[in-house]
Amino acid sequence: MSFCKDCVSGVTHEGTPEGKWEKIGGVNCYVATPTMDYPKDKVVLYLADIFGPQLINAQLLIDDFARNGFKTIAPDYFNDDPAPPTALSPGDTWDISKWFPNHGPEQTRPVLDKVINALKEQKVTAFGATGYCFGGRYVFDLSFENIIQVAVVSHPSLLQIPADLEKLKETSKAPLLINSCTVDTQFPLEASAKADEILGNGKFTPGYKREYFEGCTHGFAVRGDLSDPKVKAGKEGSFKATVEWFLNKL
Repeated sequence: MSFCKDCVSGVTHEGTPEGKWEKIGGVNCYVATPTMDYPKDKVVLYLADIFGPQLINAQLLIDDFARNGFKTIAPDYFNDDPAPPTALSPGDTWDISKWFPNHGPEQTRPVLDKVINALKEQKVTAFGATGYCFGGRYVFDLSFENIIQVAVVSHPSLLQIPADLEKLKETSKAPLLINSCTVDTQFPLEASAKADEILGNGKFTPGYKREYFEGCTHGFAVRGDLSDPKVKAGKEGSFKATVEWFLNKL
């Protein structure tokens, strides 16, 4: 296990979620559907950080993807036991080291697979995936298996660098966008440089791009403090880059 203090820090955002909870493959999912016409055979999977799709920040992001024309589905792969939003409060004593052993791949991956298989039965043929922190690990895993067609990670956690980058290059057909930042012990500047070295300059033929948001910290794309101009620009910039990646690649 490898997490950092920034995996359990951040700010709760304000807004009114517009999506709804649905059972897909027997799994509870937060679903946002575009109000305009959209391709019914395409879905964006929102793969959440440890706070799950229950966190209002995540729901607002998912709704925003739907506003841009993508049906977006966030599986609750933590089985209704994500990190509590109160863990974001200074001084909270919630302990990630006690939580994680019951929320590893053995417990979470089968849940994700149920949702994907059910969507395939509903004739979804193309998947984009956007993963944040914990969810970034699954974007890589799904890319290795070519289950998804387009990949995005924002400040991913739990990756093995350079091994996962090399495996991606060897096995995946999904173009990859990485949203990186200045302070990130999970995906530090050295990892960004290694990703550019292994995947950049056309070396990863499906397509590769890395965005960098200066002055931002791990978690900025979901839980950043929007009163900080640099963090606000990073959150909005990473979302814009993700939408454009899906528009061009999915």
